[in-house]
Amino acid sequence: MALGTAGRLLAVILLALVASSVAADQSEKEWSKAYEATILPLMKSHCLDCHGEKDAEGEFNIAQFTSGSMAVKHRDSFERIVKRIELGEMPPEDSEGFTAEQKQAILTWFDNRPKQKLCDELASEATQKWYRGNVMSRRLTRSEYRYAIEDLVGTPLPDSTSLPSDGSGGEGFDTNGDSLFLSPIHLESYLKAADWAASKWLSTNAPKPVAQSGDAALGRKSIREIVQRFARRAWRRPITEPEVDRLMTLYDAAIGRASPETEADDAAGVKAMSQPLKAILLSPHFLFVVEQESPEGGVQRLTAHELAMRLSLFIWSSIPDDALAQLADSGEILSDDTVRSQVARMLADPKSNRLGENFGLQWLGLTDLKSKTPDQEVFPDFDNALLADMQREASVYVSDIFQHDRRLLDLIDGDHVILNQRLAEHYGLADAVLKDNAETASSWERIQVDDGRRGGVMTLGAVLVRTSHSRRTSPVLRGQWILSEVIGSPVPPPPPGVPPLEETSGEDEVATLREQLEIHRKNPACASCHNRMDPLGFGLENFDALGRWRTMDGESPIDASGRLPSGQTFSGPAELKSLMAKRADEFRKHFVKNCSDSLWDDPLIDLMIVS
Repeated sequence: MALGTAGRLLAVILLALVASSVAADQSEKEWSKAYEATILPLMKSHCLDCHGEKDAEGEFNIAQFTSGSMAVKHRDSFERIVKRIELGEMPPEDSEGFTAEQKQAILTWFDNRPKQKLCDELASEATQKWYRGNVMSRRLTRSEYRYAIEDLVGTPLPDSTSLPSDGSGGEGFDTNGDSLFLSPIHLESYLKAADWAASKWLSTNAPKPVAQSGDAALGRKSIREIVQRFARRAWRRPITEPEVDRLMTLYDAAIGRASPETEADDAAGVKAMSQPLKAILLSPHFLFVVEQESPEGGVQRLTAHELAMRLSLFIWSSIPDDALAQLADSGEILSDDTVRSQVARMLADPKSNRLGENFGLQWLGLTDLKSKTPDQEVFPDFDNALLADMQREASVYVSDIFQHDRRLLDLIDGDHVILNQRLAEHYGLADAVLKDNAETASSWERIQVDDGRRGGVMTLGAVLVRTSHSRRTSPVLRGQWILSEVIGSPVPPPPPGVPPLEETSGEDEVATLREQLEIHRKNPACASCHNRMDPLGFGLENFDALGRWRTMDGESPIDASGRLPSGQTFSGPAELKSLMAKRADEFRKHFVKNCSDSLWDDPLIDLMIVS
């Protein structure tokens, strides 16, 4: 299977994990001088009135960048500043703008910024919370643990074996080591799960007791080999003889062995085997993902087994299978061609659906969708089954992009949807889905859409519900979501003392939602952010709070037009998606960052990928 656009992206991300250095484009000294000579005077003349030390709008305090050394130190902050300038959002329309030559000078200066030499720096205990190259060991997330047990045993954990929820950090992904603590409740759950898993595995995989006809007994040697193979798969690396010896002491104790030469009967031997198996599943070698530091310290290449584990965690949310383990044992996994071929193989496996379930839903902010339940008084057609279908739609859509090597930009302006019968009817697309039998009606089908209304993540039902209030839509939430989750340009929280948008009452009842927001933006403290968010959200106003298409909001016609601070105008979701597709570079960079954040809480990887 050849790799297409999405598959190549995953391969690039995974190959970046074995990179060892990042080169600088230009010396920091030269960049610093250029800032003081050219950029700083422009910032002082065009930006300080609104972004000075006191009451800096939009949390952009440009007054702190008074020297080239400060610009170098805070180079990441300039990415947001320069992007706003490039888009024409800064300075605002009522201020003196940059000339074309001035804007080009700023963009050229920023494009030549030196890369941070993080690979030359060392992490320490004192800096591990903020050091960008430090990687924390962490335990398996709840979903990774469940899938690892399922792939080991061959059967999913029963619903009765519940595990505590994971926290999240960084961009909202649950792989953040700081939030993956281990509590007594976790240990209780792991004990129960290990007992079930060991018994289940033995019931289907252990050799059957030998009949009482004089055949050869199973023997301790055979049991030792079984324990070693199980540990090899669970611990994701070769097992040493002393490690197997320690595991076998649990087996010996379970059968009351008086000496190593004493053999147990087959039935007792199989039963006693559950003790080392449970110990394997309760070991930190299984529960935790640990990457050992070499004696030399500092930034280093991943080992073959560490790379195989990262690859498997990202695509399958689980541990490596036998094929991947063998490539890690031989070292072949460190070959670029091998990584590419394994990405293609793993994406072709049904287990890659987990890519959408874990990465996709976390990226889109849809893991806790039930917290955004629409009001059934206003929306009587809503129920939890519909919400579950919407969440599944989002998961399937993201997985499909990678599994079938589609354009990455299909996540923005795709010309298809993937729906079951119920969602097709809910969206008004029922005629496009076959209804021959119940099996077809419950399946998920790819449907071509040509009018631009649907397609891409911005018009997914789950996204539209998540970015609505319980009784109405919210252009603010929808615009904020597009900026933060799609193109990685989040807006800061509202400043203290600014009242929220209230429902109109009294003489203001005639005001439409758009009119209410226009009044809200008259507050200067609100305008800088709402001028960016609201127009994008208006482009999705044809969708109600349940994601259904509409042309009227009560008695008022829907106005889905928007005008951005840059002066760009659009109307409706099709033109909105076209506008966002023009910001493809921002989207790709932000998407890759989300991929690496999901893969591991390691910002150094981000730097390697986007450099």
